[in-house]
Amino acid sequence: MEQLELDLNSKEETAPNVEALAAIYIKIRDVVRDKEKQHKAEMKELKDQLETVSTRLLDICNEQNADSIRTAAGTISRRVQSRYWTNDWESMYAFIEEHAAPFLLEKRIHNGNMKEFLEENPDVLPVGLQSDRKYVIQVRKPSAK
Repeated sequence: MEQLELDLNSKEETAPNVEALAAIYIKIRDVVRDKEKQHKAEMKELKDQLETVSTRLLDICNEQNADSIRTAAGTISRRVQSRYWTNDWESMYAFIEEHAAPFLLEKRIHNGNMKEFLEENPDVLPVGLQSDRKYVIQVRKPSAK
């Protein structure tokens, strides 16, 4: 796609009008989406190749019972990676409370749920709650007739 040379700050009559800007917006957005799809496909292929090589290197480490192997190209390290989750949140919350261990949870607020809660409880506001709201632009293609 050609680089668009636009003076969007110009107040002159040659500045693009709203209709032209909407068309430009859609054209750029579509190119961005196409490039993102292409990039995603290329990245998947590379990640699949990387996983294949990683699996083979792990097999070699397992065969040699080695946690690291030094090569001229780089040192290969085998380590244990842990991931934890629960299928019983009620019990997990009770466990965290019993052991005074709130640090076991990540500190973040679910945006959609907080928005809904605040809409349903306009007079209740948690201490320290901060928010950021801004207008964003969305341009849709005209519907085909």
